Amino acid sequence: MIPANAAPLAIALLGLVLGMRHATDPDHVIAVTTILSREHRLGAATRVGVVWGLGHTMTVLIVGAAIIVFKIAIPTRLGLAMEFAVAIVLILLGVNAAASLVRGATMRMRGDSSRDDGLVVHAHAHAHDDAMHSHPHVHADLHGHDHEDVDDAAHHDHRIDADRLPSFAARRPLLRSFAVGLVHGLAGSAAIALLVLSAIPSPLWATLYLAIFCVGTIVGMGLITTAIATPFMVASRRASWIHQGLVTGSGLLSFGFGLFLAYRIGIVDHLFSSAPIWIPQ
Repeated sequence: MIPANAAPLAIALLGLVLGMRHATDPDHVIAVTTILSREHRLGAATRVGVVWGLGHTMTVLIVGAAIIVFKIAIPTRLGLAMEFAVAIVLILLGVNAAASLVRGATMRMRGDSSRDDGLVVHAHAHAHDDAMHSHPHVHADLHGHDHEDVDDAAHHDHRIDADRLPSFAARRPLLRSFAVGLVHGLAGSAAIALLVLSAIPSPLWATLYLAIFCVGTIVGMGLITTAIATPFMVASRRASWIHQGLVTGSGLLSFGFGLFLAYRIGIVDHLFSSAPIWIPQ
């Protein structure tokens, strides 16, 4: 004899499992991989995934619950635009890697082995809390020699080389991860809510299932980022060139997949035409 609470328990378990499965969608994995690729600690990488899940949960719960409870219909063009935003985010996450690749190829074609003419790296030592720290800076080489003379300090141009600027993926990784999760959740909220509502007609139970689904997504993304980050951590400690290759590769993958999504949504699904086609998925 099946207990009376078996059905709700099964629904809760199903929502948790499907939420974890949802975390493995290619665009989700590619986005968090690009962000966590620059982390050097496993715990920090795991937090990237969990924070992504929190951002995803926020928009899925708000928009999804509104669709379930108030029967809100998402216009076709708006639905496509939300998915197009994911493509833009993926492109931004990988644009630095793509630009570096193009810049390196261009310099090799010109036979230029130097990175920037007239720029030298100069390190300043500072004392903080009785400990010495060295802070490298990029300076314009105004005199054509090393900047050992103290008088040259006045001529130091503290401009930062564009290649040394942190990428979109590297600056404040937790904040980036949360923002990317928000966008992904916004893009998928309509499809998730409609799927849940078709299976569970009761708005109360459907909303509860949606919340459990989101918990599963957070757990799943935390596990996925931990698994993905492990080879990055090993490579960063044992072979820096492999780690750099993984960082560049993840950025290029994000950039390429973002372009693919932008083409599919903008051209194939006719986002920018008079007759857009949108199938929530």
